[in-house]
Amino acid sequence: MKNQISSSKVSLCRKFSFEAAHYLPHYQGDCQHVHGHSYHLEVCVLGTPISEAGHPNDGMVIDSCELKKIVKEHILDKYDHRLIVNANQHAFIASLKTLEMKHITTDFQPTIENLVLEFVSILQNKLPENIQLRNLKLHETDSTYCEWES
Repeated sequence: MKNQISSSKVSLCRKFSFEAAHYLPHYQGDCQHVHGHSYHLEVCVLGTPISEAGHPNDGMVIDSCELKKIVKEHILDKYDHRLIVNANQHAFIASLKTLEMKHITTDFQPTIENLVLEFVSILQNKLPENIQLRNLKLHETDSTYCEWES
């Protein structure tokens, strides 16, 4: 049984939340106006648990605190309490700068679908070599979310 356990892959998942607004200027409907969300992000990674007696992470795929640190540094700290806007909205961005409003620009329309793909791209490059991003889910509202799976 020990041999089967030591070679099996498992997923570790962690939930995060952040507040942000976005601007979808060409959308046909209420969401074309600046509006905000309480986003909930679920990150699942896949790997083989460390099987090394005495190792501080023995039995873990990755220390959950390390995963939290990666997500916090590369996503939460950048997007939390920001207005997310496409960089081609030059006049709007100039106004935000004049008003000293916190914002982040993207090279894409900041829909939930594109944010998920951006977060996947970020995390895939920041995870340890032996850890694979398996799933990412971003909830925009209680009833709407976007999900990416490897």
